[in-house]
Amino acid sequence: MKYTSLDPKLFIHNRERFVKKMKPNSIAIFHAHPQLPENSDAQYGYKPNSDVVWLSGVVQEKTMVILYPDNLDKNYREVLVVLRPNEMLEKWEGHKLNKAEATAISGIKTVIFIDQLDAMLLPWMHHAEHVYLDTNENDRTDTSIPRIDLLFVHDLMKRFPLHKYERAAVVMKELRAIKSKYEAAVLQQAVDITHKAFLRVCKFIKPGVMEHEIEAEITHEFIRNRATRHAYGCIIASGDRARILHYVENNQECKSGELILMDFGAEYGNYCADMTRTIPVNGKFTKRQKEIYDACLAVHHYARKMLKPGKTTWLDITAAAEIEMNKQLLKIGLLTKEDIKNESPDNRACRRYFYHGLGHHLGIDVHDIGTRNTPIKEGMVFTIEPGIYVEQEKIGIRIENNFWVTKTGNVDLFKGIPITTEEIERVMRK
Repeated sequence: MKYTSLDPKLFIHNRERFVKKMKPNSIAIFHAHPQLPENSDAQYGYKPNSDVVWLSGVVQEKTMVILYPDNLDKNYREVLVVLRPNEMLEKWEGHKLNKAEATAISGIKTVIFIDQLDAMLLPWMHHAEHVYLDTNENDRTDTSIPRIDLLFVHDLMKRFPLHKYERAAVVMKELRAIKSKYEAAVLQQAVDITHKAFLRVCKFIKPGVMEHEIEAEITHEFIRNRATRHAYGCIIASGDRARILHYVENNQECKSGELILMDFGAEYGNYCADMTRTIPVNGKFTKRQKEIYDACLAVHHYARKMLKPGKTTWLDITAAAEIEMNKQLLKIGLLTKEDIKNESPDNRACRRYFYHGLGHHLGIDVHDIGTRNTPIKEGMVFTIEPGIYVEQEKIGIRIENNFWVTKTGNVDLFKGIPITTEEIERVMRK
C-alpha cells in the first residue's frame, strides 16, 4: 500500500458496532477475495472485499474476518485469517503479512493462516446457532454475473445445512452508511489529495491540450500524495462529450471556447473522494456558459441546505432539487411554464436536461451502500452532483462535492476548493 498506516481504532470501532447487532450465539464470516485472472496469466489490479476492509483494514488477497462474540474460548472471539507467508511466493509477488503485522493493522490479536481455517471452523460452527454470511447487496450490483461471494455461501450452507443463516449485508448497509470520525478523517485525506490534483490541472489546462494529458497530470498528483489509485474511472470530457455521463475515453483535444467537465477522485486508505468541476478551457466563461453554470450551482447549494438529520430522506431531497432545477432552467430559458405545467411528479420537466440522480452515499465504495428512502442520519456521507446537459448548445455542466452529515447540518469536505465561476477563473489565471 502507498498510504501511511491508519489508526486501528477505526477498525476496532467498526467491529464493535457490528458485534452489537449480532444475535446471541452467532458467528459472522466475511469471506476472502482472491486475485482475479485477466487474459493469459495476467491478473486484474486487486480490489479487496469492502466489508473485510471495513472490519480489518487489511487489503491482502484471501483475507477473512470471523466474529464469534459468544465463543467459549475468548481467544477466538474475533479472528483474522491471512495467507501463510511463503518464500517462493514472496520472490514473485513481494512481502506478505506476518501475524504481528496483521494485528498492527487490524487490532485483531488472533491471527491464523488460511490453511488452518477448516479444522478450526468446524467446532465453531458446531457450537454456533446463527451464521451471518456476507454477500454483495449493493443496489447497483449486476446480479447476472457469477460471484465469488455466492460460491462461498453455497459451499458453507451445503456443509452445514441445519444452521440459521443471516444476511450480514443487511447489517452492513445500516452500519457502513454511518461514518465515524475515524472514517471521516480518512475521507478528508482522499479529498485533500483530489483538491491538489484539481489545482494542478487548473494551472495546466489551455487550448490544445489533450484530455488524456489532463488525466496524466491528475494521476501524477495522486501517486505523489500516496493515493492508492483513482477511486473510479477518470472522466475528462471537453465540449459536447461532457453530456456523456461516464465518458472515459479521454482522447480528444480541448479547444478554446469549450467547457471541460472533470469528474475524478482519489482513493486513499481504501476510502474514496468524488469530485466534479466544469471549467473553461481558455480560462474564461462566456456569458451563456456562466448563466448555465450558475443555475447548476444554485441547485447544488439548494440541496446542500436540505442535507441534515431528521425525517427527510435522500429521495425527498432529490425530489425537491428537481423542482428547484425546474425554476433555474425556466430562468435561463431552457424550460417554459408550459413545460412545467405539463410535467408529472415522476417525470419532471427538468429531466430533459438533468437526467441522472442528485448523488449517492460515499465511503469505501464510490457508490457506497446505504438506503435512499430512510431518514438522513448523522454520520452519513453523500455526494451532491446536479448537472445540466444541453444538446443544442453542446454543453455539459456538473458540480459535485462530498458532505458529511452532522447533528445540525453537514460539513463540506471540499470546502475551500474553487467552485464559483469567479473562483475558477481566478485560480486558472494564477
